[in-house]
Amino acid sequence: MINKLASYISVWNKYLPAIQILLKKSAVEDQVLGMNRTDFESAAGIRKSGYRFTINFVNGRPDALFNGNELVQAFIAVLQNDKVREHLLKNNCSFTFTNYKLQIKNKTIQKHTALSLPLKEGNAVHE
Repeated sequence: MINKLASYISVWNKYLPAIQILLKKSAVEDQVLGMNRTDFESAAGIRKSGYRFTINFVNGRPDALFNGNELVQAFIAVLQNDKVREHLLKNNCSFTFTNYKLQIKNKTIQKHTALSLPLKEGNAVHE
């Protein structure tokens, strides 16, 4: 029997280059990556629908444990790639996987952007 964790790792590794690009783009806006359903079905060895999870990375670490969920554990393992890990240490990000789409939100950038917009000249508030 093939180890499911290793199979899922190979699927996530296939998408890692795209995830790296979208992580960078998430500084501007939320990103979505569509994935191939058959990749996940092949890795699991069964036709299964309903793969879904949300995981938040704060200071480079997942905010919850996902014991027994090989799909999420494989995803976390793949995100330990040096380039991705470096990004996750600098930015708090949220990943939501549903309907074979991975949504990436950079929560750090969005907060800073909203708080640090400069006032344009002539738009200053006077009391």
